[in-house]
Amino acid sequence: MPSAWLSTHLRASRPRVLAALNRAFGDIDVAEDAFQEASLKALKTWQQDDIPKDPAAWLIVAGRNAGIDAFRKKRRETLTAPEDLEPVHDGVHPEEELTLSLDRSVYRDDVLRLLFTCCHPVLRRDQQIALALKIVAGLSVDEIARAFLVQPKTMEQRITRAKKRLQAARLRYEDPDGAERSARFSVVANAIYLVFNEGYSASQGSELIRETLCEEAIRLARLLVRLFPGEPELRGLLALCLIQHSRRRARLSATGQAVTLEQQDRLQWDRTLIAEGIILLEAALRKATPGPLQIEAAIAATHTRAARYDETDWAELDRLYRALEIIRPSPVVSLNRAVVIAKLKGPEEALGQLEQLAAPLERYASYHATTAALLTELKQFSKARKAYEAAIQHAGTEVERQHICSKLDALRSRVPGL
Repeated sequence: MPSAWLSTHLRASRPRVLAALNRAFGDIDVAEDAFQEASLKALKTWQQDDIPKDPAAWLIVAGRNAGIDAFRKKRRETLTAPEDLEPVHDGVHPEEELTLSLDRSVYRDDVLRLLFTCCHPVLRRDQQIALALKIVAGLSVDEIARAFLVQPKTMEQRITRAKKRLQAARLRYEDPDGAERSARFSVVANAIYLVFNEGYSASQGSELIRETLCEEAIRLARLLVRLFPGEPELRGLLALCLIQHSRRRARLSATGQAVTLEQQDRLQWDRTLIAEGIILLEAALRKATPGPLQIEAAIAATHTRAARYDETDWAELDRLYRALEIIRPSPVVSLNRAVVIAKLKGPEEALGQLEQLAAPLERYASYHATTAALLTELKQFSKARKAYEAAIQHAGTEVERQHICSKLDALRSRVPGL
């Protein structure tokens, strides 16, 4: 297992490196293998106090060499551009001139290019987004399965089929033209949104927040807004990411424990990001073509307008969630609306809504934790304990697990012998 500092650098560099390698080799599987070889070389070479000045460039160089070596070993000389596919170095330290002179402008937008490739129309929409999350964000099959609320085996088959369809289509790995980009941008936007979501609230691992994923999603959203300045939904995407990211410092305590929205110190929220997000949202809404990302951004903005949690405009949130249920219905949207209903109409009404979500959200920790909290309000303590135990079982990160355990401990302290 690589150390934490090395894992952090590899994870942060992964999108750009993999995208550049995919452009070089024109094959996603080859690019993934080359990135793995480059990562293994970094594991053997890098020291914590002697990291390359540009880790991404170092990994691109090492990955290109590894990929070319693999082609040669298999005697597959199908990529015959000698100047383009010769090793960038022959055993010299990658910090030397050739690595440092690697033209960043060549690979800086490769991630967006790779996203458009993953979201090619030859794939079904669910395959497009799943492949983007696997290839670009580097999420595990288990993490993606949790995002789609399906079994890992189902998701693994979906991703494998998507790769085969791309290979069979013999795509050219280059920037799509304006018309092609327009046809794909909504899927790309949703893929970026899911990348951000995984960074905002990691589905697995030791961290609740993966800031590098959040920042990469924001970078890509900015690129999309520049490509399509007239698309209000893309402004909504960027607004949503910025407003959600503004709360990052308040979401964890000094000891690394999760802090709920109700308990967060709102003085720690980044008001600069919030202001930018609200400006983007207002510009998008003036187009009068609301989409799901604009509505989600409006929900996030509504929370920021309350100076305190008890001043939240729950009626406005209910209106927005109802609109979202119509435009993009999902069990998670209905779960979030049930939380709002509990504020407006009480826990019993909300539990009635949650009963309909039991099957699709069976493996979703937040569903069980929300159910437990509502049952606690109704003093149904035994049922609440079981719901908390189910939430702990399905928690993806250690931070989430500890947070739910603290809720269960508080319940047991309140009800001795539970």
